[in-house]
Amino acid sequence: MNNILIHPSYFPSISHFVAIAKANIVTFEVEDNFQKQTNRNRMYIYSPNGIQLLNVPVKHNKERHQRIKEVKIENDFDWQKQHFKSLEAAYRTSPFFEYFEDDILPIFQKKHNYLMDLNMETMAIVSKCLRLEFDYDETTEYFHEVTDKSDYRNLINGKKDTSIFEPYTQVFGDKHGYLNNLSILDLLFNEGRYALDYLKKQEL
Repeated sequence: MNNILIHPSYFPSISHFVAIAKANIVTFEVEDNFQKQTNRNRMYIYSPNGIQLLNVPVKHNKERHQRIKEVKIENDFDWQKQHFKSLEAAYRTSPFFEYFEDDILPIFQKKHNYLMDLNMETMAIVSKCLRLEFDYDETTEYFHEVTDKSDYRNLINGKKDTSIFEPYTQVFGDKHGYLNNLSILDLLFNEGRYALDYLKKQEL
């Protein structure tokens, strides 16, 4: 049995879904502390100008350590509209954007209060689009080290995620070359129904 421990994140990187596609059981880490500068609240897409960061604004707590389950989204400005416009600019001409547009649009229309709820919903929607079914549960306690699962929690920190994957055709590839390990949306919009086969062939 290949059981993995991994963070839920905002439209995660391809590496997240490579790990999930190969797993029998997925355990989501929900008991850790929020850390800035990680993919807990950000994704990277391939824009007309190259790599682009889309960041979900969060309310900062005065306490030094805030549990990820308690992190609230800052909804005072319309970040969702901005993110969807950026996705349109990046992927409107991709082969499968229109095919999946109605599936992902609700994420950008619904107001989530908590980052964890948003992340879990984005992962559920992407899994459905990929036709990737898996059993999952959630942690009830935080452990720095685990021995009964493969620990992929480091993938949440993009700077430490050194995964290299096979190139696939990207919309602006002629302009900027192949960009590795972007958000799963990049793979989905470019590869569509072939995306799951691609994920299963990759190595972490």
